[in-house]
Amino acid sequence: MDKDMEVEDMQARLARLEEALAHQGRATDELSEVIARQDAEIVRLTRRVEMLLHAAAERELDSGGTIPLSDQRPPHW
Repeated sequence: MDKDMEVEDMQARLARLEEALAHQGRATDELSEVIARQDAEIVRLTRRVEMLLHAAAERELDSGGTIPLSDQRPPHW
């Protein structure tokens, strides 16, 4: 193989590697955005669950219960 062919082969290989790297970079960026959105959603849903548990405990206490259900230990403890 002559030098020109070797150089062309290496340039083609380098171009394929650069293209693959660009695709991986874009995929990494997209996945990072998905993770950030999911994290925000988890935080929001966790707050809502906490508010619902608090509201249920308040209702239980207002209805004459002595200990809100959310604060009671399960019977097996």
